[in-house]
Amino acid sequence: MLPGANGWTVFREAVEGITGMPVISKFYGIVIRMLCTRSLGARFHAIYNDSELVVGIWPLTIIQGDAPGRVREMVLEWAAQHQHELLAAWNRGSFGQRPFAIAPLQ
Repeated sequence: MLPGANGWTVFREAVEGITGMPVISKFYGIVIRMLCTRSLGARFHAIYNDSELVVGIWPLTIIQGDAPGRVREMVLEWAAQHQHELLAAWNRGSFGQRPFAIAPLQ
């Protein structure tokens, strides 16, 4: 889990308010948001309750955070199924366009 769940909630709200982190998918209580900042590289955030994962898109890897094992597995499974769409969404967002929604895990 990222340090101090309440602190991260405040941080996440601040980031969303300043730069926008649009929701691109939701499944099984997991919310996928994308922060499209070129300096940070292609990544997305998977939020589940008070847990958050930051996941690199290419290569597909958990960069930071922690979540229950099954949540990590589902996020990585979903990301593997949609890796090209995730990269396209991130590229779109990094040019100031809203990323397209991506289908949930089936």
